[in-house]
Amino acid sequence: MLTTKEAIHQRRSIRRFKRDSFPEDDLMEILDAARLAPSGCNAQPWRFKIVRDGETKLRLAKAAFNQMFVANAPVIVMCCADVRGYLDGSMSGVQDLGKITAIEDRIAKILVKRTGDMESLPVEQIGILVALNVAIAVEHMVLRALDFGLGTCWVRLFDVPMIKEIFQWDDNIFPVAMLPIGYPDEDPQPRPRLSLKELILE
Repeated sequence: MLTTKEAIHQRRSIRRFKRDSFPEDDLMEILDAARLAPSGCNAQPWRFKIVRDGETKLRLAKAAFNQMFVANAPVIVMCCADVRGYLDGSMSGVQDLGKITAIEDRIAKILVKRTGDMESLPVEQIGILVALNVAIAVEHMVLRALDFGLGTCWVRLFDVPMIKEIFQWDDNIFPVAMLPIGYPDEDPQPRPRLSLKELILE
């Protein structure tokens, strides 16, 4: 089992996958890592669509502006935000946090007001805000996959209306990321990173 530090250092964006399938139990463990991610007010807005069939994977690759490597992975997980679920979950989450005195009343009131204000925003705009929560869950999956020798690649460049059409999703489901998963068929070198000095603001 990798340490967290080892997983972070070993993670790569994999764009070439072996055709071999991998155990269903491994996939469930990866999804369970997402389930345990933190979210604002514990709303847990992430939802996942598991795709294995070749035709749908090909359609997803085309929706990702013909990034055909996506279709070559044995599994694609569509990672989405449940907009309605987030709004409802935020309200109940604030109440729960208040009951256990995890937050002060004044903070709870601010959170409730902000959630209420979001109700008036266009669904897509709310989806973008909720996507921040989903991103945490996706990164949990990316790192957990390494424990099983599996590679992943964040794919965010895709046509959202095309994705919704493929799955017949309404506006409450906002696609956040496409995550192909499989055994790597490449060993990319690490890409350059900025130094800590360049990242820390004075």
